Parts: sequence; C-alpha cells; structure tokens
Amino acid sequence: MKRTFVPLLLWAAGTLGPVHAQSLIVSAAASLKDALTAVNATFQAAQPGIKIAVNYGASGALQHQIEHGAPADVFISAAAKPMDALAAQGLLLKGTRADLLTNTLVLIGPPGAKVPKDFPGLTAPEVRRIAVGEPKSVPAGQYAEEIFAHFGITGAVAPKLVFAKDVRAVLTYTETGNVDAGIVYLTDARHSKSATILASAPDDAHQPVTYPAAIIASSKHPEAARAYLRFLCSEEAEAIFKSFGFGIPGC
Repeated sequence: MKRTFVPLLLWAAGTLGPVHAQSLIVSAAASLKDALTAVNATFQAAQPGIKIAVNYGASGALQHQIEHGAPADVFISAAAKPMDALAAQGLLLKGTRADLLTNTLVLIGPPGAKVPKDFPGLTAPEVRRIAVGEPKSVPAGQYAEEIFAHFGITGAVAPKLVFAKDVRAVLTYTETGNVDAGIVYLTDARHSKSATILASAPDDAHQPVTYPAAIIASSKHPEAARAYLRFLCSEEAEAIFKSFGFGIPGC
C-alpha cells in the first residue's frame, strides 16, 4: 500500500491549522547519522514549523540517558533490546513503536586490505587488532559477539578485540589502519571512502538487525512527534533510507 506524508494538522479554535514553532529531540543510533540527516532535511522543508535536533550515540547509551530523564521526543534504536527495556518501564508512548529499518553486518579492513578474507580469518596471526562496538552499549558489538560464536572463534579473537563507543568509531579505527579489521553495518561501510569491505555476515550468524522507532511517553510535543514518525514511514523517506543501503521492512 502506498504510504505518503500528510502534513500534521491540529484542531485549534474550531479550525484546522499547521503545527507551529515546535522542536523535537530525536535520540538516534549513530549508524543513522548520514541517512537521517538527509531525511530530516526533507521533513523540515515540508514542515518548517517543526525543528529537529538529533542526539546520536550508541543505542544502549541513549536508552540509559532516557531512563535517567534526558529530554527526548523520539527514540530510534539499532536493536530491539534497548527499546524493549524502555517499553518495560512504561517510557514509550503506547501504540507508537514500529520497526523502521533493517541492516547488514560486514567485516571491513583498512584501505586496500585483503586479509582477513572472511570472519574465520580473524583468527590468523597477521590479524592482531579487531575493532568492535562495546557490547554493553553498542548493538553492533552484540551482533559481533553472536557472529564470533556462530563461527566458533570467540576464544581465539577475544585477546585481539578493541572496543569502540559506537560503530562510527569502529569505522574510523579501521579507516586509519589503527586496527586490522572491524565489524560495522553495511551502511557505515558504504559511507566510508577508504575502508575495504571484506565479507558480509550470513543472515543466520546473528539476530536480525532491526531499527525500531517510538515516541517517548514524556514527549512535550507528541502530535508533532507522530507527524515525524509518519514521515519516517513514508515512501519519500523510505527512498532516502534505501539510497544509504538500509532495508525497509514496511512500518
């Protein structure tokens, strides 16, 4: 079914009128930065009265910020777990959660790298340092752990791991040659002008990479936030997300 963006309208004094002078704070996974910047520019062109400020970071870290009262109207996570935790505490506006995007995990190396050729190759002696997101707060790091377990290499790679605050930091470590390999999302690798994609993780090697989005229950502008989420699910926004390499489950 075709999904189009309809500008938000509110009842005011018995008449309909556009939303005016509202600011939304969006807490979003770091891997969304480039795509969401483009999507937000399109949204704000259609809704100049709604300003968007984005707080990018590791999904787990953003979850904890919201739990401790940090202002946020919308949360977009790179995994279900942080969103589930907020839902369990009643911190999401009921009925607003939707699976927005999907992604793929890839193994990358510095510019021109040819080793390792695949994930089992991470055990090779010439691979000394492997960058991954900190599993306690970065979903990509949690997926990396699942990939290691899938290939039976957890023990062999453990001494080589370099933990980063988010996937963008993993990308930087790898691009600069500070590590021999890194695990990031396909969308991050496509953004890079220098990292080499060495292999893609099999679908059965980790939990599905899903990006859920929801409105925070304490939002001061829930109707504007609803309009924003509707736009994120529109065909216009989907086309932008696709151009950055994201999958669209159809929210």
